[in-house]
Amino acid sequence: MFFRQVLHDDLGCASYVIADGGEAAVVDPKWEIEDYLALGEEHGFRITHILETHNHADHVSGHGRLAEATGARIHVSKDAGARFDHEPVSDGDVVSVGDVRITAVATPGHRPEHLAYRLEDGSRSDTSWLVITGDSLFVGDLARPDLAVEPDEGAHGLFGSLHRLLTLEDFTEVWPAHIGGSLCGGAGMSEKPGSTIGFERRFNPFARIDDEEEFVRALTLNLAPQPPNFERIVALNRGPLVTEPAALEPLGPARVKELLDDGGVVLVDGRDPHEFDAAHVPGSINVTMTHPAVGTRAAWVVDAESDLVVTAATDEQARRLGRLLEAVALRRLCGYLAGGVPAWREAGLDVGTTPALDAAGLAERLKAGDVVLLDVREEAEWKEGHVTGSLHVPYHDLRDGLPDGLLVNGKSVAVACSAGNRSSIAASLLKRAGVEDVIHVAHGGIAELEATGVELVRA
Repeated sequence: MFFRQVLHDDLGCASYVIADGGEAAVVDPKWEIEDYLALGEEHGFRITHILETHNHADHVSGHGRLAEATGARIHVSKDAGARFDHEPVSDGDVVSVGDVRITAVATPGHRPEHLAYRLEDGSRSDTSWLVITGDSLFVGDLARPDLAVEPDEGAHGLFGSLHRLLTLEDFTEVWPAHIGGSLCGGAGMSEKPGSTIGFERRFNPFARIDDEEEFVRALTLNLAPQPPNFERIVALNRGPLVTEPAALEPLGPARVKELLDDGGVVLVDGRDPHEFDAAHVPGSINVTMTHPAVGTRAAWVVDAESDLVVTAATDEQARRLGRLLEAVALRRLCGYLAGGVPAWREAGLDVGTTPALDAAGLAERLKAGDVVLLDVREEAEWKEGHVTGSLHVPYHDLRDGLPDGLLVNGKSVAVACSAGNRSSIAASLLKRAGVEDVIHVAHGGIAELEATGVELVRA
């Protein structure tokens, strides 16, 4: 049996290729399907089956593109509401690939239609070798219960699903649909690619809770904000099938300026924040590609119905940025700025700049009292330590600028997070909304302020 995990590094999503006897199945394919086709070419198998664990809420599935490219049959839960030609799957149904048996296991909770898949390699034994758990059991964590039903209902479902999975032998390998960094789980999700039932039984904190009501309280206690675009993404994954990527054509600076001047077009810049601060197209939004979760962060701050132009450090990276946006249902792509910001400048067009500070420089400005600090981290980070008197608005709530009622009293607004990536998004959003005196804390973050003598208070 051939078994391979294929990761989408930006979104923290994992998909799987199982092959035997010259044929293969792909479970939970990502939007960009080239990796699967390359594996088939390299190892001499044909992709004949595509299986989904559920209707994904955080990324657009590549099942339509992969079926178009290979002719493979798509298998999805009978309860998924799929609006395309498919093979409906119920608990206990089997898909065979050579001597490998892939058995569906109903594991509701994250979504009602959720399935896990047990794998048996018949050439070795009839015992389950591994289980692809989808969005149910993660390494060190469980899936969030609030994306399809009420949180308590989802948590009760996950309690039953978890304990069903825990009936498998300790040596059974666990291969989840996400690793740490995904929005589909909690802060405890490990970045390890896999685990075993025995390890999770012993060390996963939720597996150690025997009382169902206590389990529900623990799983629903600190739910993060729901992923952006999740309803739109689910709808796309239900169908009709999306079989082709959006066209992404090169656009000259003059054409990009026309589109921006006409209004309604958003320019997303994927460069490093330091490069963006030094020179950028006025009104553009900096969602840097130097950190993961580019698509997720962009989806928080860009309207899914907006027409988009992208730019990055190179044209190749700009095209890559377009595909990352497409994977989170931002599909209205007009093209990319050919030649990037250097070409824009060479065309004689105006550029914007943003003053930048490090943590030490921010401390000096705070002590002088001539800036207002805007902390754009999440609520949990704010509670762990923040500067007295600072403003707090998570970056994804700044799409339209500063909320009404927040006063800066004529001072400069210094925007900070923990590493400079979210603060760069926030600073560019404020400038796009017309806030003029914006300073970006590009080096260091809030936690570094304590070493400079600025006290942090904790909730």
